[in-house]
Amino acid sequence: MKNFINEFKEFALKGNAFEMAVGIIIGAAFTAIVTSLVDDIISPLIGLFVKVDFNNLVANVMGVDIKYGAFIMAIINFLIVALVLFCMIKSVNKAGKLAKRGEEEEEAPTTKVCPYCKSEIAIDATRCPNCTSELSE
Repeated sequence: MKNFINEFKEFALKGNAFEMAVGIIIGAAFTAIVTSLVDDIISPLIGLFVKVDFNNLVANVMGVDIKYGAFIMAIINFLIVALVLFCMIKSVNKAGKLAKRGEEEEEAPTTKVCPYCKSEIAIDATRCPNCTSELSE
């Protein structure tokens, strides 16, 4: 039992578990913001153009209310979240590529190839240590 508790502590206190928990909490808060944006701003604006409140769009089929207006708002909500996530991931990937490109540009070559024996030698060598040829470069 003691070993089990120690393993659980090791798992729970890892950085990845905390990062995941923070991500879930931020995701829930972001979802609340997007839901409010759709319900409180976008839905009424669309309602101004079509003269209908989407939240009130209901079809009654054999005594059962089908709230297709709420479903339309859920689709718009999903599209906004997907668009924001796409933009965030795209910008993070672009920043990662720029960082890698900057690292690659900083690294200068430290070796060159001997034109006579084709072995790899130091960039500032004037004579090849393998074939003893004098290098003009």
